[in-house]
Amino acid sequence: MQFFKNTNFDFLGWKWPFIGLSLLLSATGIVSLVMKGGPRYGIDFRGGALMYVRFAYKPPVDKIRSAMSRQHLQVDVTEVTGGSVGSDANTVIIGTDVRNDLELNQNRQIMRQTLETTFGADASGRLDLSNTGAGALADRLRDPLANAGAGLSEPDLQNLASAITSFRDTPPRSGMIPDFNALASVPGVTPKVLAVLQQQTYLAPFHVGGTEVVGPKIGADLQHQAILAVLYALAGMLVYIAFRFEWIYGVAAVVAVFHDTIITIGLFSLFNKEISLTVVAALLTLVGYSMNDTIVVFDRIRENLKLMRREPLESLINRSVNQTLSRTVLTSGLTLLTALSLYLFGGEVLNGFAFGLVVGIIVGTYSSIFVASPILIFWQSFMESRKRKKPQPAPASARLQREGAGRGTAKVK
Repeated sequence: MQFFKNTNFDFLGWKWPFIGLSLLLSATGIVSLVMKGGPRYGIDFRGGALMYVRFAYKPPVDKIRSAMSRQHLQVDVTEVTGGSVGSDANTVIIGTDVRNDLELNQNRQIMRQTLETTFGADASGRLDLSNTGAGALADRLRDPLANAGAGLSEPDLQNLASAITSFRDTPPRSGMIPDFNALASVPGVTPKVLAVLQQQTYLAPFHVGGTEVVGPKIGADLQHQAILAVLYALAGMLVYIAFRFEWIYGVAAVVAVFHDTIITIGLFSLFNKEISLTVVAALLTLVGYSMNDTIVVFDRIRENLKLMRREPLESLINRSVNQTLSRTVLTSGLTLLTALSLYLFGGEVLNGFAFGLVVGIIVGTYSSIFVASPILIFWQSFMESRKRKKPQPAPASARLQREGAGRGTAKVK
């Protein structure tokens, strides 16, 4: 399938504006990284606690920050937006740094207690049904149910508590029960059981959906391994392309991919986005994607070099890029649409990954044309200039004339 046939766009005629754009983006990103002391690493790399909290209403982000600050906790509070999953609605992600495992456990406990005190405290001492577990709920209901004449055997009580918490955690509720009457549809919840639930429990306006914990040492190890993974990928591809083509082709491809990675990380810094494990996965994906796109162009250049030996290299590269244009538009365009869909509708968890893919696909596609290909032209120009500077041997006829003149002079003497 071809969208473009027999095109003749002068892509390399625009190489300097795109190279200037690349230099500008790279410099801006590097300056941003230097000013901010490096990338903004996520909890995966720096270590800490990450808590997902869903509210019954629009999350009061400023109030959450203020409450945590009063407990001397410096936290990042991110409101989840644009998610298509029901549990993403009215959800915030609260993250805090830690320096050791003891501080890790303390911060996690303080974060939860602060939320309970600020948004869900009950002066009468009732149990928080929005955040309790099945075991604690069974213990709380055992005696009150017996006193109300609705006593249950121990297995039935445990099954009832499990059914209530499962009902609460199942989408679309995802931790938030709108009111006690909604529990009437749960098997085993009779009017007497419902009355006891209203007496012994209350519905807090928030639900802690989960907590991710990464120790500082593990975070540092992950950061080191992620950097090595990207470097190893670049080195392996350099060896492969140098073996398949020529070494200058490998250098051009790796420079283009390194250019893509620098710009992508720089844009993460400019937009103040976190570098997490999923973002590293996106970086490795764009490394492979950009390299594949570059190899396709290089392969066509190599084929055309065999067929059109006398054609200037710049014209030959332009022809090769035009011949692969349909393939580039189909693969890059469709992949970009998928990445955009993930970015717009994938939710907060996939936001960084999708952003990296969107940027990487756009930058990687134009770097294959406007960064990798011009390197081949610059290299050819450099080699030709070196050849012109070398002293050329004198023609054989001129050399013979000089030798004859020398012999004639000797005879006169």
